[in-house]
Amino acid sequence: MNNQTVFLLLNGEAPETLPDLDKYEIICATDGAYQFLEKNKIKPDFISGDFDSIKNLPKDIEVIHTPNQDFTDFDKMLKILFDKGFKKVDVFGASGKEQDHFLGNLHTAIQWKNKLNLTFFDNHSRYFLADKSTSISNSAGKTISLVPFPKAKNICTLGLQYPLDKEDLVFGERIGTRNKAITNDIKITFESGELFIFINH
Repeated sequence: MNNQTVFLLLNGEAPETLPDLDKYEIICATDGAYQFLEKNKIKPDFISGDFDSIKNLPKDIEVIHTPNQDFTDFDKMLKILFDKGFKKVDVFGASGKEQDHFLGNLHTAIQWKNKLNLTFFDNHSRYFLADKSTSISNSAGKTISLVPFPKAKNICTLGLQYPLDKEDLVFGERIGTRNKAITNDIKITFESGELFIFINH
């Protein structure tokens, strides 16, 4: 098992500010996102996709052709990373542009939750699929949203302005958006279901 973190770029809204890429063991991208890396003179370790949109494939980068249309580029990329032994992936470009892709990426995250540790980053927030007990530090003053997908039961929170005490959230009925962290360390627990936590910058 490889404990190093992967930088993965998808073809959503491109990052306005890139993280320190030196902290990543692997830099990779789907074929649609490769042009952003190329434009910013960033050389990935490999790229993957069906490559319908790239006329001239790079010759000094590993190219993994994945034409199977039964799976999304994100799903196929996660399988490649899993097969390579990686467990922790920071995902950029998963939101923005076409919102059906964004929802599909959340769906994919749930499918891989028992195999990979995924954290998503965009130009406004970071978000991830919560464990049954999740502690978050350095949170005071930040906007925290709890979004069930589609439901999460018996949620308890500590450190939020509007606490939950053994309450359920159900998409289409009640979700927990735009809460505020009032302490530096917050804790969120729930009994069952799926819950995404969004932390706005």
